[in-house]
Amino acid sequence: MWLSENEKKPLQEQDTDTLVSTQHPYSLVVWNDEVNTFDWVIETLVEICNHSQEQAEQCAMLIHFQGKYAVKQGEYDTLKPMCDAITERGIGATIEVMAE
Repeated sequence: MWLSENEKKPLQEQDTDTLVSTQHPYSLVVWNDEVNTFDWVIETLVEICNHSQEQAEQCAMLIHFQGKYAVKQGEYDTLKPMCDAITERGIGATIEVMAE
């Protein structure tokens, strides 16, 4: 029995098409600092980003240990007011284009 070219390749090398979603091309990134408390960051994420308490706590831990964390993805016009509200509370935040 003869194998086609794709069947001869190991599974991970076979040609495939990947669908990439660009529905939410921006990330709202919150930065760690030595000033703000966990409680203040958690409260901010709950109030500004509509996170659950548990989600906000997990994000705060990731921010602390990684130095920054993308707490929300979406369109720029949706994330910009959230970013402004977070920075007005004295917490570092930026909007970044998601890597493709």
